[in-house]
Amino acid sequence: MTDGSGLLSGRLLVVAFEGWNDAGEAASGAVRTLKGLLDLYPIAEFESEDYFDYQFNRPLAANDEDGNRTLVWPNVTIYGPTSVKAPATKPEGLANDAELSVGVAENSNIYLLLGTEPSRGWKSFSAEILETVRETGITGIVMLGAMLADVPHTRPISVFASSENATVRGELGLERSSYEGPVGILAVLGHAAEVAGIPTMSIWASVPHYVHNAPSPKATLALIDKLEEIIDVVIPRGDLVGDAATWESGIDALASEDEDMSNYIEQLEQARDTVDSPEASGEAIAQEFEKYLRRSGDDKPDGGSGGGSAGDGPWRPKD
Repeated sequence: MTDGSGLLSGRLLVVAFEGWNDAGEAASGAVRTLKGLLDLYPIAEFESEDYFDYQFNRPLAANDEDGNRTLVWPNVTIYGPTSVKAPATKPEGLANDAELSVGVAENSNIYLLLGTEPSRGWKSFSAEILETVRETGITGIVMLGAMLADVPHTRPISVFASSENATVRGELGLERSSYEGPVGILAVLGHAAEVAGIPTMSIWASVPHYVHNAPSPKATLALIDKLEEIIDVVIPRGDLVGDAATWESGIDALASEDEDMSNYIEQLEQARDTVDSPEASGEAIAQEFEKYLRRSGDDKPDGGSGGGSAGDGPWRPKD
């Protein structure tokens, strides 16, 4: 791995927003998993009334540690390590230089951003985020997202990684998204970062739309797998593997009691298996992916749009 882009050779910010960009709570779940493994503390918090619509993201009533009644307001927090390693000096970059193993109480150069997607003021919000990025010396950003899609729960979760940065694409063998349409805060933040000279990449997981009301540990696991591959670290899975298996078994049980749902899942499996077969040409796969994008409407991997809507598949769970 080279350090030409700066994405992996220094301090890395991993980003996830709850809401439209977070189908099945997969992206936020991945960042929460990292947060539980790393020795981090809040270094910046954004909860301005300029950014949140409290009728859309309402504050929550809760009791604090002393039993006092309090309100928890929508916010976004950046977490940083309690101590930071010196930037990597070898061409191999962060992973080979630091031999980082997440989950061990050690120094790291990984920062996290987690919180609610703001309702407004996205340009100002992104500018505030990037001010903190510059102040902390963060040199690269990886954005995690999850979208609802026409995919079967019985197959491996599809993950799409892309970058708008030509150097990052060359180093990591990524594609550049060709999507045009509505986007979420990830696209806005990513564009602002690239303009500011901070390299970025996006990792999106596809969540079956017919189980959109439930968290998807299988999609969270897929995002962590891809993130581990990209940044070349070891991330302990904890209970995620078991939770993913339980999630899949639960949907199997639900489908076994609903013939329409079972038939629809079978159609999705056949389509997925056709694309994944060794006989499928690159052109055939590209055509299938284009069909998927058209079917999915707004819910596409765009490096910033999300999957918070219910999807456009022909089947919906019965009430």
